Amino acid sequence: MIPAPERVNPNFERTLTRTPIPTQSGEAGSLRGFHGSVSAYEHVGKRMMAEKSNREPALLALRRMMMIRAFEARTEKLINRGDVIGVMHSSAGQEAACVGACMALREDDYITGTHRSHGHPIAKGSRVDRLIAELMGRSTGVCKGMGGSMHLADFSVGSLGESAIVGSSIGIAVGAALANRLRKLDRVSLAFFGDGAANTGICHEGMNMAAVWRLPVVFFCENNRYAVTTPFAQATPVERIAQRAAAYGMDGVTVDGQDVRAVHGAVAVAVARARRGDGPSIVEAMTYRYDDHSYRLGSLSGRRDPDEVAHWRDRDPIRIEAERLREEGLVTDEDLAALEAGVESELDDAVEFGRKSPYPTREDLWRNMYADSSAWETSPWQTH
Repeated sequence: MIPAPERVNPNFERTLTRTPIPTQSGEAGSLRGFHGSVSAYEHVGKRMMAEKSNREPALLALRRMMMIRAFEARTEKLINRGDVIGVMHSSAGQEAACVGACMALREDDYITGTHRSHGHPIAKGSRVDRLIAELMGRSTGVCKGMGGSMHLADFSVGSLGESAIVGSSIGIAVGAALANRLRKLDRVSLAFFGDGAANTGICHEGMNMAAVWRLPVVFFCENNRYAVTTPFAQATPVERIAQRAAAYGMDGVTVDGQDVRAVHGAVAVAVARARRGDGPSIVEAMTYRYDDHSYRLGSLSGRRDPDEVAHWRDRDPIRIEAERLREEGLVTDEDLAALEAGVESELDDAVEFGRKSPYPTREDLWRNMYADSSAWETSPWQTH
């Protein structure tokens, strides 16, 4: 069982002193979480909504989790049909982690992803038709058909990119945080990474640099218990990745990654700290991926304890949140059915959009070889 959310005190001597996450009002009250609405959320997985009038952001969070799950299933079908070439890395089971994290950010904040990152841009608000088109290698994709499944980037929502090189995007998030500091912007960077990437050099170098310069970055570890097929305990000597925050003098917290509200509360606190100049934090979400490392590559079949799999499937993040909203009177069974139908309809349209889109031309390869400074000058991310 996952322990109660805990915070690692960086001012320890020989042992780690753990105290609950603070719940004082106003800690994250200035956040424009959920895309512009004033944050009315309690921390550590209590009630996400203070009133029924806040039903819309709650449904948005649930819908994005549903979309991520359905997107992964649809991508598998597209691979089987030959519409998508290559491998895919499903994040089914981890939806609450990325949605809770991204919805604690502002629209102009940055994220960086991993090789398992279909869900991250969706959680940040990317158009799924452009994501599907990218997976299909079409010119209307977020990277004009030249990135593919493991290299999605969507600057329109602050998604700076993903990489098949484990841990590499952490350095990009730290660089973006430094750029924000130099440009005197109050934007925050959030770096997604897994428990395997937590043991890479760039992870420790990035954390050290961010801590020394007190950069506005949140290091968000999606601890799904396995690095390819290697269990977490066999590769990492500490019980929690968040414990490493103490070595860098930053805050660290471990939360239930299957609870979108717990994740949102923890990240909201970390983002508020970063935005007001108090430096970086580590947020570790204890989550689980249902599927193998990647589709048709790297099997966990027969390697995982069936009881372990059953335990985590019983704690499905979408079902947890849907049942909670139903109990709170914020949704009905009809509402949930409508949400699911709407997700599938949007994906149908996205696939059709992808199939009707052209492939990149030979000229496009050279056209996108170098950065276009004029495009940057007109970008909504540029502050004059």
